[in-house]
Amino acid sequence: MVKRLQVILQDSDYKEIQRIARSRHLSLASWVRQALDLARRREAIADIGRKLAVIRAAAQHDYPVSDIDRVLTEIERDAPRTRDGDPR
Repeated sequence: MVKRLQVILQDSDYKEIQRIARSRHLSLASWVRQALDLARRREAIADIGRKLAVIRAAAQHDYPVSDIDRVLTEIERDAPRTRDGDPR
């Protein structure tokens, strides 16, 4: 589905964007779509960077751990059950 977006700009901003678009042999609409696409991709990259920073910071700490078989046994033992005794 295609949607239309209306943006209100000051005359000076509009003329500057129009000048840039023309210098790249693009319509104003094409230039704006490209600019929005680039901004969206940069936002996604920034999100990934923040997530990685949090993971790296967390990896610097020591957390208590247990034997994996013991953990799985406890999870299975404490898991909610249906009326016939099967795990949910």
